[in-house]
Amino acid sequence: MGKLFGTDGIRGVANEYPITCEMAMDIGRAVAHLFRAETGKSKIVIGKDTRISGDMIEYALVSGICSIGADAFLAGVLPTPGIAYMTSSMGTNAGIVISASHNPYYDNGIKIFNQDGFKLSNEKEEEIENIVLNGKIVSMCKAIRDTGRAFKIGDANKNYIGFLKSALPEGFSLNGIKIVIDCANGATYQVAPELFKELGADIESIYTEPDGKNINKSCGSQHPEALIEIVLKKDADIGLAFDGDGDRLIAVDEKGNVTTGDQILAVCANMLKQRDKLKNSLVISTVMSNLGLKVALKDMNIQHIMTDVGDRYVMEQMISSGAVLGGEDSGHMIFLDHHTTGDGIISALKLIESMKFESKPLSELKKIMTVFPQTLINVTVKSKPEIRSIPAVQEAIRSVEKDLGEKGRVLVRYSGTQPICRVMVEGPTEEETQKYCKQISDIVKNEMG
Repeated sequence: MGKLFGTDGIRGVANEYPITCEMAMDIGRAVAHLFRAETGKSKIVIGKDTRISGDMIEYALVSGICSIGADAFLAGVLPTPGIAYMTSSMGTNAGIVISASHNPYYDNGIKIFNQDGFKLSNEKEEEIENIVLNGKIVSMCKAIRDTGRAFKIGDANKNYIGFLKSALPEGFSLNGIKIVIDCANGATYQVAPELFKELGADIESIYTEPDGKNINKSCGSQHPEALIEIVLKKDADIGLAFDGDGDRLIAVDEKGNVTTGDQILAVCANMLKQRDKLKNSLVISTVMSNLGLKVALKDMNIQHIMTDVGDRYVMEQMISSGAVLGGEDSGHMIFLDHHTTGDGIISALKLIESMKFESKPLSELKKIMTVFPQTLINVTVKSKPEIRSIPAVQEAIRSVEKDLGEKGRVLVRYSGTQPICRVMVEGPTEEETQKYCKQISDIVKNEMG
């Protein structure tokens, strides 16, 4: 059996290894054992999105947790960042989210938070893997007579909504603002509409009828086409698209144009800088961020550090460098002054706060960043040797980088979860980026496809 954890928890097809009932039970046991309370019983919070397999995985996790003598607290359907909040606010030992984020309904996953609401370090993940895979966890339960119990949390939504409001300035209101919300038939389908209504917005909610199989299906942050159409039809001020577990945001401006995660970062960085709330005048993003973000931040006299792909690396760099704002172009933003993890709803609130602060529509605000033309080609590969070890690929990359000079960049990297090599090229024109990207990806395909 191989490694369990990928770039964002444990993920796979439900009912196939490692997302099976048996594995979920052992993962529950391992988490309860690893985060055992120093005195008394351990307490673990569990939440999920709307996938049909969520109940199956939840009950297996609960069985594992209780078998080790810990108690499970069930929050039901709640966004991933909601579980991070509940974990820290309730004083529990760990939190578990059952979700595969923006993946199709037949996938599922397990994400774990520590007692402070932060995602686990690599070291902690390795400890869980060792406990689960060494086969000793089952025998550890045999001597336990005081097994744990499971309790439902009745007011999880209400508590989380109260927490979200705390991220806003005192007296903040959305009166007079027309918003369309796409909840992806996922974990935000209850809390997001309720929150924005309570703040006084005129809202239209779409994809809020989950049936277990329609999560992320032609909707949400990955598919904003329907949202664009309704924003224009309703003459709305902004459209907000969340993903299945609610930790991502993609916005649509009043003219029906998509606003990327990088653009949202630029807009919010500008607001925080003007309010003297951008600690160390610093923003963290990943190597996948558009070159336009780097240019925009430089023009705003804001420092910029890039990390490997993955919100965990963004968070690690934010903590080590003292930054309060970071994120990914995919729409995963972290406002560290307000939360311990990426939260799509907080990102939406901060974006709208920026619109109110500047008294400008989103289409004007986002002009602060020019998006460089970008082409991305995913090449299916048979293996993943070090890219630097393949002379033909290295030569192709060097050739393109020489042609682009300072007017663009090349990024070639493997997917963390799939047998795919991603080839990305940014440049001054769409035509050039497509030409150069195909040039490199053809070599990658010949060498590794």
